Amino acid sequence: MDRLASATVFMAMEVDSEKQPIKRDSSPEPDSSPPSPKVSPKWNPSEACRPSLDDAPIFYPTNEDFEDPLAYIEKLRSRAESFGICRIVPPVAWTPPSPLKEKQIWEKSKFPTRVQLIDLLQNREPTKKSTNSKKRKRRLISKTGYLRRRRRRTDSDCDAPDDSPQDAEEKFGFETGPDFTLEDFQKYDEDFKESYFQVEDGTNKKFKPKVKDIEGEYWRIVEQGTDEVEVYYGADLETKKFGSGFPKQSPGSGKSLEVEQYTKSRWNLNNLSRLPGSVLAFESCDISGVIVPWLYVGMCFSTFCWHVEDHHLYSLNYLHTGDPKVWYGIPGEHAASFENALKKRLPDLFDEQPDLLHQLVTQLSPSILKEEGVPVYRAVQRSGEFILTFPKAYHSGFNCGFNCAEAVNVAPVDWLVHGQDAVEGYSKQRRKTSLSHDKLLLGAALEAIRSLRELAVSRKKTPVVARWKRVCSEDGLLTKAVKRRVEMEAERLNELGDGFRLLKMEGDFDIKRERECFLCFYDLHMSAASCKCSPNRFACLTHAKNLCSSCESKERFVLLRYTLVELRSLVRALEGDPDAIEAWAQNGRDKNPLQQHQRAKEALGTSSCSSKAHQQDAGTNRLSQSVELLKSGSLVVKKPWCSKQAIYSKGFKSRVKFISVLDPTKLTNYISEVLDAGLLGPLFRVSLEEYPSENFSNVSAEKCWQMVIQRLKLEIIKRCDQPASSLTSLHHLDSINGLDMFGFRSPHVIQALEALDPKHQLEEYWNQRRAEVFGVEQTKEGEKEDDTEKVGASDPSMDRDTRLLRGLLKKATPEELAMMHGLLCGETRNTELQEELSSLVDKMEKSP
Repeated sequence: MDRLASATVFMAMEVDSEKQPIKRDSSPEPDSSPPSPKVSPKWNPSEACRPSLDDAPIFYPTNEDFEDPLAYIEKLRSRAESFGICRIVPPVAWTPPSPLKEKQIWEKSKFPTRVQLIDLLQNREPTKKSTNSKKRKRRLISKTGYLRRRRRRTDSDCDAPDDSPQDAEEKFGFETGPDFTLEDFQKYDEDFKESYFQVEDGTNKKFKPKVKDIEGEYWRIVEQGTDEVEVYYGADLETKKFGSGFPKQSPGSGKSLEVEQYTKSRWNLNNLSRLPGSVLAFESCDISGVIVPWLYVGMCFSTFCWHVEDHHLYSLNYLHTGDPKVWYGIPGEHAASFENALKKRLPDLFDEQPDLLHQLVTQLSPSILKEEGVPVYRAVQRSGEFILTFPKAYHSGFNCGFNCAEAVNVAPVDWLVHGQDAVEGYSKQRRKTSLSHDKLLLGAALEAIRSLRELAVSRKKTPVVARWKRVCSEDGLLTKAVKRRVEMEAERLNELGDGFRLLKMEGDFDIKRERECFLCFYDLHMSAASCKCSPNRFACLTHAKNLCSSCESKERFVLLRYTLVELRSLVRALEGDPDAIEAWAQNGRDKNPLQQHQRAKEALGTSSCSSKAHQQDAGTNRLSQSVELLKSGSLVVKKPWCSKQAIYSKGFKSRVKFISVLDPTKLTNYISEVLDAGLLGPLFRVSLEEYPSENFSNVSAEKCWQMVIQRLKLEIIKRCDQPASSLTSLHHLDSINGLDMFGFRSPHVIQALEALDPKHQLEEYWNQRRAEVFGVEQTKEGEKEDDTEKVGASDPSMDRDTRLLRGLLKKATPEELAMMHGLLCGETRNTELQEELSSLVDKMEKSP
């Protein structure tokens, strides 16, 4: 993106002598009008230093090509990426209106500028040496003039300065200029160019320099560094504050159909980042400069110095109006050689400031770079044209006069590999990130799986589904990116050994605030290490062992969003495995905690329950019982341990997110378990993960969840202070099925449980499965769905004592069931009880 940490510009007078340097303050008084340019250097065409470069490619999309920006970028990538940048000229009919030209903005809206010292962009001494330099005195840098380059989420609690204003005073290129309107800045530039490029030929005609004239003079100033030239640049202007150059959505504005067309256009940079197929669509925050475009107002010689995009993203820059912008691009594959050349030619600057390239205040002539073997290409962008920069492609340039441009980032799926390299590099440099790469990666993977499932079910290959299908399969770009990340995660977990407990990460772990490694700032969306003594301090897996030296292994833990088993299943789903696709499509619903929280509120309301009844009904129906299998358990080949509907394995454990019985406006995790009740078979228990003491037990999975629902209804009635009859949403809670909530009817759970019984020893279950395959309905009309109830109540195959015992258990309270469980199968049971019950055991085992 055309972005510059410094930004702004003014032309200073030349110093007469070292002994008597001229000190000039070019900034106006606070309320004064913008200054008039004072120009001392004069243009001399004979000293031009225009570099000899090949041009970057130019593309002219047809109207059909122009319908889909991401598809077009994918189409031209193979021909243009090796140049680093390319120029895109829209079809003639594409002429978007610009709100910037409206009188209210053009004449009255002011924007801040920054001062650029053009002659010092390449030839300057380190700050410490230049402090006492007698070459010339610059005015002090304003403390308010420093601008953070890190582009963060707009949420106030996510935003923290990377540098202090005091630090900014020590940095080159962060000096504040005056505020301008667009009208004033255009006039300022016209006066500047007329004065600078005037030709003494005896005529009164105004000379208008060509692009090549301005380019030759620009590099003379930069390379020679003999003439003091300062200019202003209005860069990194937030379009949410100043306004965008493209029309934006505004309800009730009464826009014409033509304007509305450009408002919705995919090439409108306000829409580009989150188009279907852009990985940035999975970032929920409006990150200024990445997802929300930035505006740039330039004048002659104002510069955007050599830089690469944050996270090595693509960028698209559109020139709304004004004079041309000259660009230089270096292919991403030559980024390392460019960095080495810069360090070789400017060693003192890099010694003092190793992160110099991140500051965007340094130029180096393309002619010098070519001498160092670095390929550089030129592109001249004119009004109404786009410039596309590719991942990890360094680019720079300058403006030939007054102009207004706008830029934003975009991330097609092929960017993911470059983005992964970027965050790994940031970690080594201990540099903060602008976004969560893992969040985007997992978001893209889940969306792709949903598309694969949609294709399998409906057989309809929509453009969106087709786009995601292309990046899947074993050789797909998305599959490779996810597989590589999973392998990295596995390797890092393996290196930790047994020194950490592995725990499940809550879905809202990084929703309200960014979670970063305390040491290297690595994003912790996928995994985070912590310990008992520092519960609010986290580390990435690479630096987990650096977190704490006092806590024992049992007090140190790693939070995992997904286990390695789940992540490897994710890869299989992307490769096309039908079972894995089904499991993730089921398990991936409502994974976004923000959506879940909103749906819980919609389902139950937070104020007037009666007035929100329709929201409650719809919301409750939308809550998805997406079950996460924690433990498959072990097979018990006895009749009570299965039914026609499910296998009840001993030690089975699952997790599901559902409305909290403690606070119905929120969602929480419930743990569903199958315990061994000894002689009586399985005992089903449901508990709140955060509050295990809140639990519900029964010999029926259905009854277990009915107890949860009953408790939930009572809590809702109590909070709403209304009778149950007025709360229509309560009736929909009755549709919750206990087998579903345990996960016994989820495909991925069924697959895991059936794998425990390869010999089909649980005949009742397998007979039903075979009947279903051949279309035979075995259940009699009126028979209850949950066979555990029938077995415990009226099954004639059981003798009177067994039926009586199971009947009593149905009437027992949760506390009584827990006591009986300990009595019958706990370690404290006595031998007398064992003998008394032995006959009952024999009878139950002999039951058909």
